[in-house]
Amino acid sequence: MLKERIERVHSTCPHDCPSACALEVERIDSKRIGRVYGSKDNTYTSGTLCAKVGNYAERVHHPDRLKNPMRRIGSKGKGIDSFIPISWSEALDEIAFRFQEQVRKFGSETIWPHFYAGTMGLIQRDGIDRLRHTMGYSRQHSTLCSAASDAGWRAGTGVKRGVDAREIGEHSDVVVLWGTNAVHTQVNLMHHVTKARKRGARVVVVDPYRNATAQKADLHIMLKPGSDGALAASVMHVLLERNLSDLDYLAEFTDFDRELENHLKTKTPEWASEITGVPPEQIVEFSELIGKNPKTFYRLGYGFTRTRNGAFNMHAVSCLPAMTGAWKFRGGGALYSNSDLFKLDKTLIVGSDVVDETTRVLDQSRIGEILCGNPIDLQGGPPVTALLIQNTNPLMVSPSSLRVREGFERDDLFTCVHEQFMTETAAMADIVLPATMFLEHEDIYIAGGHTFLQVAKPVIEPLEEARPNHFVICELAKRLGAEHPGFEMTSWELINETLKRSGYPSADEIYTNRWKDCALDFEDSHFLNGFETSNRKFHFSPDWSRFDKLNSVPPRFPDHYSVNDSSSNEKPFRLVTAPARQFLNSSFTETETSKRKEGKPTAKIHSISCNKLGLEDGGMVRIGNDLASVVLHVETYDDLQEDVVIVESIWPNASFVEGVGINSLVSADPGYGVGGAVFHDTAVWMKSVST
Repeated sequence: MLKERIERVHSTCPHDCPSACALEVERIDSKRIGRVYGSKDNTYTSGTLCAKVGNYAERVHHPDRLKNPMRRIGSKGKGIDSFIPISWSEALDEIAFRFQEQVRKFGSETIWPHFYAGTMGLIQRDGIDRLRHTMGYSRQHSTLCSAASDAGWRAGTGVKRGVDAREIGEHSDVVVLWGTNAVHTQVNLMHHVTKARKRGARVVVVDPYRNATAQKADLHIMLKPGSDGALAASVMHVLLERNLSDLDYLAEFTDFDRELENHLKTKTPEWASEITGVPPEQIVEFSELIGKNPKTFYRLGYGFTRTRNGAFNMHAVSCLPAMTGAWKFRGGGALYSNSDLFKLDKTLIVGSDVVDETTRVLDQSRIGEILCGNPIDLQGGPPVTALLIQNTNPLMVSPSSLRVREGFERDDLFTCVHEQFMTETAAMADIVLPATMFLEHEDIYIAGGHTFLQVAKPVIEPLEEARPNHFVICELAKRLGAEHPGFEMTSWELINETLKRSGYPSADEIYTNRWKDCALDFEDSHFLNGFETSNRKFHFSPDWSRFDKLNSVPPRFPDHYSVNDSSSNEKPFRLVTAPARQFLNSSFTETETSKRKEGKPTAKIHSISCNKLGLEDGGMVRIGNDLASVVLHVETYDDLQEDVVIVESIWPNASFVEGVGINSLVSADPGYGVGGAVFHDTAVWMKSVST
């Protein structure tokens, strides 16, 4: 007897990744799924999928998922034993009452709805802003991920989009992966890179250590963290010196001038080598490779922008395809993110039509200082006395995590967390609400890494009393007296109306077709009709003043902007907290397969440094700075510079020997220029720990 074929249902991966993979999900029955697969019919996903999402049944059916609303009756931070179940009406009534109580005391800005990218679905992620704006609650400057990189890219191009990554497989002669460990974070991209390699394309990886992606490269440029601007400027020097730049393209499509040319004359490979640690001959080799192969595709990631000079590094690197005229060729040019490609009217989702521009904007990365009452971060306004948190876990993912914990421990802070698991942040809450996962609700998805707009419906029923973010926001709106058309719509109605206002087909049509490809034609995607700047040219010398959050005097031309947390006698090592393969920020840290494959919190340290410090492979090391110290297991690893240490993944604090996680070492200082978190810009000391 033939085994009954399990139904496969279309969906979209919602996790914080450039790929937003088109999925096929095995639906066993109305409440259970089996394996998850990448859609073979989607020309970007192309049937590929990361292992952690392939095993999603382990997550969606995890026995520790939150199932009921709960009120805390015990101490903060002690976990689920400190909570008792309550009804949804009790929970929502209490939240509304506590919010109104605090508003009467301090004004509306005392409430801070706090969220980020636990889902990339626009309805379930961004709807919290609609409540924020209608009620006049404190706004949020979202700085954890892309504030610096966005500004750096837009400084040159004027818009957050680039070349279709599908060109790589068929047309690129050289692929440069700069600041992205795609094997860990964009497995689909590697599918297209592999296709290019089979045609004979060369692959270059620029990254501080020989990660899983660099291991597949023909050329790995192992530079010091935060030195990317120096490398890019030096490459431009070599391109000019050896007549490998496209002068005709520069004259027609950019603001390149004699002053910039004179500036670059001093940026020799020897100069850059002192800053980057990269041998001068390798800088020349890389420059000649891209100069002689104009069909070079640059895929730029976030990693090299999470430094104090990150915005300027991104801008400097984005200048390279302009120098060689790579934009002119199919398979040439660059992609950082395509988020601006889709041009969705999100008015109904976020309530942008009712924003009060005078309401303060609090910096997300500074949540520790904000909750601890720093008057500068509070901008002279009232304290934050109530939080509504969705889609983020700040006690794990935010910089200066000990300071964040101190803020959450305040007795006068009321916190509501809407979550899927009892995270470290949820354990500090007064009210915890159970959240659905993406397979249990509707949403609309766009992606930075490709050109597909996708709409998804539930694959299975919600677990017990779990409810979507949209439900929570609308129910609170009723109780708080918030009025906006978006609160009166179902998720599907909101998706459909957003699409209609944006000039797209209906939600049902896109869902039936599984996606809509929004790719631009060759001329537009390659900016051959002009960049989206004031003069339609690429800007080597940007007008940084147009960015709202400018907080320093930026360099005029691409250069090394020396403002980083440099190594010193007291702190001779540079720490990079790189992404894990099996975790995604703090997600998947609860699933047994992912935990088993990741192992334990580990520091990759060069053998020379290990010998100097008396460290042994598998032993223990204490890493510290002025903020904190953390104990980790040692992994001897020579594929990095001697003064660099790599810690992959954001493990829960409880997974560390002393219960203190890696982000306790990361400063909450904003990046220079436009802000942004500086996760890869930390100077530390290290010493042996007796076991």
